[in-house]
Amino acid sequence: MDIVERFLKYVSFETTSDEHSESCPSSPKELELAKYIAEELKGLGLADARMDENGYVYASLPASEGCEGKDVIGLIAHMDTSPDAPGKDIKTRQFRYEGGDIILSDTMSISAEEYDLEYFKGQELIVTDGTTLLGADDKAGAAEIVSAVEYLLAHPEVKHGKILVAFTPDEEIGRGTDRFDLEHFPAKFAYTLDGGRLDSIEYECFNAASCKVTVNGLNIHPGAAKNKMKNSILMANEFLNMLPPAETPAHTEGYEGFYHVAEMCGDETQTTISMIIRDHDRAKFEARKNYVLHAASYLNEKYGKDTVVVSLRDSYYNMREKLEPCMYIVDRAIAAFNELGIDIKPTPIRGGTDGAQLSFKGLPCPNLPTGGENYHSVKEFVSVDAMRLMIKAIVKIVTMD
Repeated sequence: MDIVERFLKYVSFETTSDEHSESCPSSPKELELAKYIAEELKGLGLADARMDENGYVYASLPASEGCEGKDVIGLIAHMDTSPDAPGKDIKTRQFRYEGGDIILSDTMSISAEEYDLEYFKGQELIVTDGTTLLGADDKAGAAEIVSAVEYLLAHPEVKHGKILVAFTPDEEIGRGTDRFDLEHFPAKFAYTLDGGRLDSIEYECFNAASCKVTVNGLNIHPGAAKNKMKNSILMANEFLNMLPPAETPAHTEGYEGFYHVAEMCGDETQTTISMIIRDHDRAKFEARKNYVLHAASYLNEKYGKDTVVVSLRDSYYNMREKLEPCMYIVDRAIAAFNELGIDIKPTPIRGGTDGAQLSFKGLPCPNLPTGGENYHSVKEFVSVDAMRLMIKAIVKIVTMD
């Protein structure tokens, strides 16, 4: 199957993960794609392909004859898409980009200047109609892995060690590795395919935490509220105004951390704020969490005990700590890309991947690009040229001596 056909089949499945659900996978619709990929892998010839009770898909490609002693390498992608943008009934369009803004609809376009489209000039792109995300994050990665496996099965003369593949649910809500079966995934090292443009490989990421702030107020009839009402909406606004205004995702880049307010809802009695906190530096990360706690403490002294209640949960840590002792994994991938004429450089992830958590669980796992851009957005797109090159890159990585 051609990579484009496979990718478009994958994005036809609605797999939006649900952060408010406690089940695994968080949305039962994720199981539909998981079942499809498991059956597809079996059809290609991977007899042990399976989907487990949690919606994870696993399979292995045996080592070529004479290559049984080579390192076992893992390849991992996630199947869910972000809840940050609609992921149902995705309508795609494929075309060769020759420059200028990309028109998605009468009211939506991708600015060539704002989104650095010059890099993609001359490439075949797939976009949406501007009403949904595309799902290249991470169905491009999934399609590239399966296509590389298909190539190796069709070309037994290409020698390789044992290869393990896995496809996870719920990566977008930070739970992609919660039930990952590492005991039955005995790779020496692995790569997630969950990155963007082909010019970057990633082995360091944010330290990350989720933060829920609950502001408790007291509602009184507005006609008799003087010196009595404590409006939780206004107190929540006061809390938000205490956050550094220039330390948001829209004002930061590179190694700069941030506070990101993702959701806010409530009334006079109670308002909740959902946030994420990010920083590459562990000490600065801890300081950011403490800043939020101090802001809450200040407001509690001002308005009364438990007016502001903060719940913090660490999501993942900077995987650089675990990958620095085994940088040969990163060097191997860079060498493979360079042999294909692709200039690729280490770049810090301004986010996280399954690989970050797996690295801390004992499976070193840097992140490779997939060729997509503008993830989590209705302006998301992917380069077909890049997806085809990624198949070659995967094959090169797993067959290097």
